[in-house]
Amino acid sequence: MQRLTVAGRLLVTAIILAGLFFAFRYFGGNEALRKLAPDQTEQSETMPRADESDAPESAPNESEASDNGSSSSSGSSDAATSSGSRAFSYTPPAPQNGKLKGVVELGASGFNSFIIRVDPEKRWKLEKAEFGNSLVLENMATDEDVRSGLKSYIGKMLDYGVGGRDIHFVVSSGAVKADGTQKIIKALKSLNYFVNTVTPEQEGSLALRSVLPADYADNSFVVDIGSGNTKISWKEGGSTKALETHGSKYFQEGTSDETVYNDVKAIAKQVPQDHRKTCFIIGGVPYELAKEVRDGKERYTVLNTPANYKVENAKSKAGVNIYKAIADGTNCDQFVFDFDANFTIGYLLTLK
Repeated sequence: MQRLTVAGRLLVTAIILAGLFFAFRYFGGNEALRKLAPDQTEQSETMPRADESDAPESAPNESEASDNGSSSSSGSSDAATSSGSRAFSYTPPAPQNGKLKGVVELGASGFNSFIIRVDPEKRWKLEKAEFGNSLVLENMATDEDVRSGLKSYIGKMLDYGVGGRDIHFVVSSGAVKADGTQKIIKALKSLNYFVNTVTPEQEGSLALRSVLPADYADNSFVVDIGSGNTKISWKEGGSTKALETHGSKYFQEGTSDETVYNDVKAIAKQVPQDHRKTCFIIGGVPYELAKEVRDGKERYTVLNTPANYKVENAKSKAGVNIYKAIADGTNCDQFVFDFDANFTIGYLLTLK
């Protein structure tokens, strides 16, 4: 080794080290490395278990407000669990050679428009819906806000193919109470349109006409939870019974949750026992609740129980309080939300 140059010594040293490395791997190094590695039967805390990776994905919720109910977000902090939801299998009859008709709902929380195709037998199908915000109840909408908003809805309906004589305007019973409603009526008169106003009883009856399937007329009832009021209706003999109670903006009036719960529960108890099989429900807050558990594009969605919804904003909390009072007052365990129906569509169905 002493006679070797420096380069030669380095070469010999490298050959010896390489031989020791391969000998270690061949005669037991692999076993030693296996002992240092983590146990393969242990699962990582950050990786999904096998049973989780095979779980089906939940159906996506609708993010757009072009389905039904209200355009404002409920502010839900957590998605409601869908473990208690059940499918509701019902297909309404389709219109035959129907005609397009349009209606704009002038509500306490928004201007909503609906275009339906309806035939002489009053079979109908929703063709298009659009939702918008307003501040009518708070009396914060200006004359120009109202006028420009209404002209926009009228123009879109005409472009879609609805005849000018087949466009109608209905002020909800909740919005009628607002001082700002006169701005709506004034703006529409300036556009040569007539405004139809309805009482809470009429609104409840119209909601029932659009929501309640004929097959359920003898054993079910209808609820419409609006911002200004809530309507509960059902068929009684050959007529419709409709009652009014608090709406989901009751907190603006300083009314307590307990007072509203007791009042609504007392009203709900008036629904006959033989009409409590199923509740068909519509309205802004129910729309937000239904979105949490909707399966794809289904028209009818069975809501979870009120306790399963965790909501944050005041209107949504108030709506869930009303929903709970109705559920407790009737002991009805199937609340079915209809994504297509609206009381103003019921108004269209009364026309020739």
